[in-house]
Amino acid sequence: MSVHIEEIRLNLPHIELAAHLYGPEDGQPVLALHGWLDNAMSFARLAPQLDGLRIVALDLAGHGHSGHRPPGANYPLWDYALDALLVAEQLGWQRFSLLGHSLGASVAMLLAAALPERVERLALIDGLLPLTHEPEQAPQQLGEALKAQLALPGKRKPVYASVERAVEARLHGGYPLSREAAELLASRGLMPQAGGYTWRSDPRLTLPSPLRMSRAHVEACVRALRCPVSLVLAEEGIPVRHPQSMALIEDLPITLHRLPGGHHLHLDDEAGASAVADCFKPLFAAP
Repeated sequence: MSVHIEEIRLNLPHIELAAHLYGPEDGQPVLALHGWLDNAMSFARLAPQLDGLRIVALDLAGHGHSGHRPPGANYPLWDYALDALLVAEQLGWQRFSLLGHSLGASVAMLLAAALPERVERLALIDGLLPLTHEPEQAPQQLGEALKAQLALPGKRKPVYASVERAVEARLHGGYPLSREAAELLASRGLMPQAGGYTWRSDPRLTLPSPLRMSRAHVEACVRALRCPVSLVLAEEGIPVRHPQSMALIEDLPITLHRLPGGHHLHLDDEAGASAVADCFKPLFAAP
């Protein structure tokens, strides 16, 4: 059965974002936020299995068909949160839910913590807590980021002779994912280039962050959540790096699901998408 997906553009005051739109006009409003270096195709298998939802799956700034930040800007999590909020404003959504994977899950958590009156539900996949640095690490982190910015003009994006070569590169970079998942992401993430294809994503996305929150900052945000939260952790996904982090998750009123599969379990195959959907359906069915 074919699934209707509408391509839309969202003109924010500072940037234009692209998105896929799923579901009925009167469905529950949900913003879907993908992971780092992914795009809206991240939800191509999952969104059609969540009946009754009006899902806007964004290409985050710097990803997919969305615009890039202006020269001199970076990609901090809080700017993604502002983008998501402005999208909700443009859509006329006073209250909405967030569906996030990896980086998108961290952005969703921060937005829900900061503005609990706006966010109804959080459905998170293999992500919740942003990467942190303690205060004493800040000078070194900033130094590395500044040097990387200086070196950026000398870097060139890789060019692949074919889409298949680009898919192979994606299969061997970062967290493992299925070939089908890599092909879906590449279908939206690649653009023609002299000599072949290259990624649409902004090269600045691969630079080190000038600043990260401390563990105390992140804990304060997670404890500020007031909406129902359903979190799917993949057994072969991103490891929870600190025992304190897992203890924090288990100490909070978060519905926790552990499923077999890797970091992209919601995209790797239909079975994984179905399992994730089954975890989230009770969340969205609740009054």
